[in-house]
Amino acid sequence: MSSETRLGLTTLPGGELLRDAVAANPEEWLGTAHLEAFGPETRLLVKLLDAGQRLPVHAHPSDEFAVRHLHLPNGKAEAWFILSGGSVYAGLREHVSREALRALVDNQDTEGMLGLLHERRVEPGELVYIPPGVLHAIGAGVLLLELQQPADLSILLEWRDFELDGRADGHIGLGFDRALEAVEHDPRPIDELIITVAEGEAVLPDGGDAYFRLERVPVADDEAKTVDAGFAVVVVESGAIFIEPEFGEPVRFTAGSTLLAPHGAGPLTIRGDGTVLLARPPRPMRANS
Repeated sequence: MSSETRLGLTTLPGGELLRDAVAANPEEWLGTAHLEAFGPETRLLVKLLDAGQRLPVHAHPSDEFAVRHLHLPNGKAEAWFILSGGSVYAGLREHVSREALRALVDNQDTEGMLGLLHERRVEPGELVYIPPGVLHAIGAGVLLLELQQPADLSILLEWRDFELDGRADGHIGLGFDRALEAVEHDPRPIDELIITVAEGEAVLPDGGDAYFRLERVPVADDEAKTVDAGFAVVVVESGAIFIEPEFGEPVRFTAGSTLLAPHGAGPLTIRGDGTVLLARPPRPMRANS
């Protein structure tokens, strides 16, 4: 039982769960403004995902749906920053009724499901925003940094040829008739959900920065750039760089390194030759707007 309660949770180098460390010292980790807006929750889930095979077609519920039907505080939006390119599937190409979707699920018609979605080749440096309700799948071979609302809520339409029991687990405990109410049925152009992130804080499509933020910081020739204080998951996208907290010594990191920056570390100075990604919670003022 104890191992199950830790599955998927971030463990700090000393063995403490990040969840417990934040609960014990929330102001140090999150800062006063974040606590006043959101409480002692990080409001962020970050993953590095390497799709060895195409992932199944699925969607996630909205905040409103999660509160109303699941008695949970939030649903799930997500965004994918592409590190190694490939195909992604996202958004319906035309309107599809709930009955038609249900028939595809019941028949496990993989070809029919994929045929409903836009397929798009994405390249490193592009970001794909997936709002709640939008059907999507990640193609084989895509490596990405995934930003998400912190919830484990997937409405699984496809499970044939996957090691999944979709009939039991695919409807988030509500049955497919209810769960499919959370799925978007109208068309959505995929190009509206994709941006290129060159430098600075990404302006996410369709209001996605109300859920999370992403900042991309390139440095070259040992130049120095400073980023604001605040809780962040930091990933070195490329090169070799030094990161120096406000009250500490610079530490060298190379491509693929990941680290947690608490608010209490203060502004971070980045120098060297490479690119750094900072995944952050939503800006505190969003909660009060």
